[in-house]
Formats: sequence, C-alpha cells, structure tokens
Amino acid sequence: MTPLPNDAPGKPASDWQDLLRIAQGNPILVQRVRIPGKEISVEGEFALPQLAQLSLEDQVFVMAFLRSHGSIKEMEQTFGVSYPTIKARLNRISSQFDFVDTDPSPSRADVLEKLKSGEISADEAIRTLEALK
Repeated sequence: MTPLPNDAPGKPASDWQDLLRIAQGNPILVQRVRIPGKEISVEGEFALPQLAQLSLEDQVFVMAFLRSHGSIKEMEQTFGVSYPTIKARLNRISSQFDFVDTDPSPSRADVLEKLKSGEISADEAIRTLEALK
C-alpha cells in the first residue's frame, strides 16, 4: 500500500481522515491489524465498526454531539443551524446503525416455554402474553 500523506507517527487522526478521503465513501475492508509495542499482528478480513464507517463529516458531528453531552441547543450554536436541522442530521446518522435491543420483549414461545419449565406461574404467563398484544 502506498503510504498516506502525513504518514508519520503520532498523527493517527490525520491518517484516518486521509484514508476516508481516499476511499471517497466506498467501503473500507481491513485485512491486517497490528498492535504496536506488543509484536501482535492479525491478518484476515475485518469490517470496520459502524462509527468508523461514517463519513468524516458525520464523525465530526457525532464527536461534537458527545462533547456537548447531547445538548441540541449547544449543537445549534456550534454549527449555526436550527433545532430541526440538528435533529434531521442525528436521525439520518442514527439510521445507519444497527442498534442492539437492550430490553427485548419475550416472544410468545419464550413465555410458554418458561411456563412449561416452571420458571413462571400461569398468572405471570397470562399477564406477559396480554402485554404482548
């Protein structure tokens, strides 16, 4: 691979920005990972984490949002745009992610299996099943 501009130690943010510019929105596939100072390298094909797949501009926006502790008012001031513009951009960015359901509802089959195994009572199974409707 041809070295990236600013390919000097201590400039990883710049390297990442250069890589995103070179890719021009195309997917990036990592084939080798090296941990400096540990003499460990792993080769294969690795997809980038979802945050790393965002455009450079969207990454900057997400970092600003985190720095502002999620304050849309502060984001309005930082970017000089309105509340609906900030919300629309957050919605567009968040639509690119697969979110993990941290409190999934049990399926009907799960409830019946728990009832069958004695983990829950019949009354609890009825309440849970009615809540699923």
